Amino acid sequence: MIYLDNAATTLHKPQAVMDAVINAMQTMGNCARGTYGYALDAARTVYDARENIAGLFGCPRADHVVFTANGTEALNIAIQGLLQPGDHVISTDLEHNSVLRPLYLMESRGVELSFVRSDKQGNIDYHEFESLIRERTKMIVCTHASNVTGNVVDIERVGKIAAAHDLLFVVDASQSAGVFPIDMVSMHIDVLCFTGHKSLWGPQGTGGLCVREGVCISPLVVGGSGTRSFEKVHPPELPTGLEAGTLNSHGIAGLDAGVSFIRKTGMEQIRQREQILARQFWDGVRQIEGVKIYGDFTDWNRGPVVSLNIREYDSAEVSDELSEVYGIATRPGAHCAPRMHEALGTAEQGVVRFSFSYFNTEEEVAAAIAAVQHMETE
Repeated sequence: MIYLDNAATTLHKPQAVMDAVINAMQTMGNCARGTYGYALDAARTVYDARENIAGLFGCPRADHVVFTANGTEALNIAIQGLLQPGDHVISTDLEHNSVLRPLYLMESRGVELSFVRSDKQGNIDYHEFESLIRERTKMIVCTHASNVTGNVVDIERVGKIAAAHDLLFVVDASQSAGVFPIDMVSMHIDVLCFTGHKSLWGPQGTGGLCVREGVCISPLVVGGSGTRSFEKVHPPELPTGLEAGTLNSHGIAGLDAGVSFIRKTGMEQIRQREQILARQFWDGVRQIEGVKIYGDFTDWNRGPVVSLNIREYDSAEVSDELSEVYGIATRPGAHCAPRMHEALGTAEQGVVRFSFSYFNTEEEVAAAIAAVQHMETE
């Protein structure tokens, strides 16, 4: 099977990630729940992961790296934990449902929403952020890179707008973490939400958020913390304040190894490799009659994603044939990004998304091009 669904989850991980998970399952107890060797091994590994991630994202405090099960949980913690009825939030049409649905939930509780519109190439007008700001605006929340088109948002520019108006800035880095440089301080990011199982090379069931010092988030879940057990309220200090219950220490060990792989290999080298593969595919399919490609490819500082349709064929049928006949794994449909598809005009047909990884090969890309060519001429 040629795996080209890396925007959903990276299947092929560095060997060090798998080794770290196996070792953790054999040697680690419950983090912060004991002072014996196995528990301390878990605590040391988890803290090493916090430091590694803080370094990757320019988060000044490692203890403000909070672990979650995924990016969706991280975004729910940030959005639900920062907003109150009467607040106003600005987001964009590019968002995944992991941003949209928490926002709509808060809308049902009295929060007002505005969205920066996308054009038919998946681009936004940055001036629209400022035009949407109101007296009660509290937050801007947006993705760093579209999971449908691969278009990248200039989050440093958006962060400057937020900072100029004293607004909270929450970033969904699910598609960009590990691919594009992120520095929370220079980009004025208050909360950075990430998932571990995509380009950070970690296991599924890992993710988190990095929180700027001074930002106070109400917890989504409270319970066991390992400290202050006789108090009725959950301890507020980070990271404990947002990490009720037992951590996925085994998964975090794998995530730590994935982040170490990125820092050792070099993010730029990884990004360039993935973009070369994506561009090879784009060059091979863009001239095929009957193939329509979505997104803006004038600038190759973009996510390694190429989404397309073949004539008027349903995207699910195309993806199924790619899998069953050609042995190529892709993702069809709406990709949990309804507003993006409405802007692209693909709400009914969906799109077939090809997403590339550092571990894919030129031969695999050539096979995917040949499959699209053959399907178009059938």
